[in-house]
Amino acid sequence: MSSEDQGRPGAVRRFHEKFVVEVRTVRGSARRDLFIIAIVLVTVGLLAFLAILDSVRESDGLSVIDVPVQGWLQGMRSPELTVTMTVIAIAFGPIAMPIIVLVTTVWWGFAAKHAWRPLLLAGGMIAGVAVVQTLAPLIGRDRPPISAMLLDVDYTPSFPSGHVMGVCDFLLITTFLVFSRQRNPLSVVGAFLITGILVIATASCRIYLGYHWPTDVLASMSLSLIVVGGVIAIDTWRTVRVVE
Repeated sequence: MSSEDQGRPGAVRRFHEKFVVEVRTVRGSARRDLFIIAIVLVTVGLLAFLAILDSVRESDGLSVIDVPVQGWLQGMRSPELTVTMTVIAIAFGPIAMPIIVLVTTVWWGFAAKHAWRPLLLAGGMIAGVAVVQTLAPLIGRDRPPISAMLLDVDYTPSFPSGHVMGVCDFLLITTFLVFSRQRNPLSVVGAFLITGILVIATASCRIYLGYHWPTDVLASMSLSLIVVGGVIAIDTWRTVRVVE
C-alpha cells in the first residue's frame, strides 16, 4: 500500500470530524440558564425594536432623542476626533467588515477541529444582513441631512443601521461562541465588556459622521439581540448535553 493510500483514510476521517458537532456537558441548570438567556435576549430585542420603530413612525417617544443626541455628538467634532471616527467607520464598514467576517470564518473553520462554531457565526451574520436588507427598504426612513455627512453622500434608507448591526452580530456572536466554552468568569466578563465598548464606538461614529439617527443604531442593537439569542438557543440545543 502506497503512502498516499495510507494517508487517505486519515484525511477522510479528519474531513468527517470537521463536520461532527462538538458536544459539551454541563449541569441541567446551566443548560436551562442558557435557554433562558436566549429567550430573554430575543424577547427584549423584539420588544425594544418594535417600540423604537413605533416611536420613529409616530415621531414621538424615544425618537425625541434623535436631534439632541446627534447635535451633541456633532458639536464635539474636531479634526482629530473626525479622523478617529473615520477609521472606525472604515474598519467596520461595508467593505472591510465582510472581509473580516470571511477571513475569520475561513481561518476558524480550518484551524478548529470542528467547523460548527464558524459555520454558526457565518449563519448568524447572513441572517443579520438579510434582516437589515429586508427591513430598511420597507421602513424607508430618511438619513440625516446631507449637509451633516462628513464623508460620501449616502441616499440609502437609514433605519436600521447595517453598519452597527453587522458589528453587533459579529462581535457578540464571536464572543459568545469563544467564551461560552471558557471556565474563567473574569475572561467572559472582560470579553463582553470590550465588545460593548466597540459596539458603542461604532454606533457613536455613525451618528457623529452624520449618517444615522440615534434610534437607527438602537434599533440595530435590538435586532442584534434577537440574532444572538437565536444563535445561543441553536448552539445550546445542538451542542450542550446534561451531565447525568
